Amino acid sequence: MMSEALRGHLDALILAVLEKEPLHGYAVMEALQVRSGGALDLPTGSLYPALRRLERAGLVESEWSTVGGRRRRTYQLTGTGSRMLAKERTEWRDFSTMVGGILGTA
Repeated sequence: MMSEALRGHLDALILAVLEKEPLHGYAVMEALQVRSGGALDLPTGSLYPALRRLERAGLVESEWSTVGGRRRRTYQLTGTGSRMLAKERTEWRDFSTMVGGILGTA
């Protein structure tokens, strides 16, 4: 169920973890796991294609750096990415309100 529920929301989740600071790919995965309380354990095969897709769309930008002798790519949110994240949050609130109204509690 979790992977089906995640479908269509991965980009917004990635944008949200990049909102505060630039992160390299592995740190994005860790942040998603921490912020989900360990419920989200995203495989690298899903994350890196999503990061490249977000970069092609102009929502994130990246730069290479060397840390401890290892090269890694660090991603950060663009202005367009910030606006998209705000839109995604609004749509999520509207959707979750609607679903909550239907499922509700007895």
